[in-house]
Amino acid sequence: MKTTGRHVKLAVSSDGAGIVGQAGGVLLTQTLRVTGLDQALSAGLERWRRPRATHDPGKVVADLAVMLALGGDCLSDIAVLRAEPELFGPVPSDPTVSRLVTTLAQAGPQALRAIRKARAAARERAWDLAGEHAPGTGGGLIPVDLDATVVLAHSEKENAAPTWKRTFGFHPMTAFIDHGAGGTGEAAALVLRPGNAGSNTAADHITAGRLALNQIPTRLHKQVLIRTDSGGGTHEFLDWVTARRIKYSIGFTLTDDICAAILALPEHIWQCAYDADRRPRPGAWVAELTGMLDLTGWPKGMRVIVRRERPHPGAQLRFTDLDGHRFTCFVTGTRPGGRHGQLADLELRHRRRARCEDRIRCAKDTGLRNLPLHSFAANQIWLELVALATDLTAWAQMLAFADHPARRWEPKRLRLRVFSAAGRLARGGRRLRLRLARHWPWTGLIASAIGRLQMLPAP
Repeated sequence: MKTTGRHVKLAVSSDGAGIVGQAGGVLLTQTLRVTGLDQALSAGLERWRRPRATHDPGKVVADLAVMLALGGDCLSDIAVLRAEPELFGPVPSDPTVSRLVTTLAQAGPQALRAIRKARAAARERAWDLAGEHAPGTGGGLIPVDLDATVVLAHSEKENAAPTWKRTFGFHPMTAFIDHGAGGTGEAAALVLRPGNAGSNTAADHITAGRLALNQIPTRLHKQVLIRTDSGGGTHEFLDWVTARRIKYSIGFTLTDDICAAILALPEHIWQCAYDADRRPRPGAWVAELTGMLDLTGWPKGMRVIVRRERPHPGAQLRFTDLDGHRFTCFVTGTRPGGRHGQLADLELRHRRRARCEDRIRCAKDTGLRNLPLHSFAANQIWLELVALATDLTAWAQMLAFADHPARRWEPKRLRLRVFSAAGRLARGGRRLRLRLARHWPWTGLIASAIGRLQMLPAP
């Protein structure tokens, strides 16, 4: 049997000069520059800079965010940036980084507010630069999806506790700004909670919602759409949302009254539901229950909409499944009439909150999978670094790739094809030139993306 592969015996030496790894990470440093995030972090964290200190705390925090975006999962992985000073600038030692994180954790809410303020300012700048590619362009909705996720812990970290999934760790609440089908998303808020925190705790939903709104320019608040699963379907959270006149689409628990109303619906009331491409979906229907329920005490104008579908082959029925169909319910304040008030469109809009699961998965690939520090306050700082890294990646894709499919690439693919590209540094004419490999299939994409970012003005 003949083999088709051929492995050449390599002679390896360690005397290469001018060669750099993670050359595609220049996209992240350029994004820091054009959004002004580096300057905002430096200004916001200046108070925690020690006298005669060499390293700027804002630069260190930005470096940690870049490290996470490149695939690091602990503080010491910043060594990858330290090894390439010509690309990423001076990077402090591991003890210096650890001391800064400890200092920020001890500062608590003050440090968190400073980082979040810098992030909000950079977000507004990024959206302005993105123009028509930014969320909410042309008066469109800006979906903000809230959901909780489980983060496992393998040691006795502070406030780690048994979770509802019979695991051990934490149960953070997340809020992501959805870019829609043409993009990814941004981490508006990551709130650390003990592992035994509830899934439908109204106070935690309100906290995450408030932090998310603070990350969005005030002029765009009227375009925000809050979406959650049934964990957000509480009196307190719905009252908070409606008091701020925010649009909402929130999952609702199937109560006995709702089940009775569903069974009482005439068959002609049911309308065909849509699939992801807004085409009629066989075996799925939607109907409105608002007039058949006693909604006293709930927000004025709240509509209750139910979806009915045949379970997929092999799926096991649940006790809430009636008459051989699977039912789900959600509530919204959107008024009837027009395209955005039609039942099938409202149900499709609500179902698209499933993208939040994709955003959580990407965040877990960017440092959220494991909280490496012991104290609860330090791990909350870590979550802010994760939020910075996910935002930085999303902004780089939004500004550098625009309509290219790379804007939708998840972190793993970005790292394999873009960030990990190697290059050679060449000096000449008082300039530093980064030469990427000619044979690398994505060299043209990387070069054009960096060029596009370099043409954008810094704040």
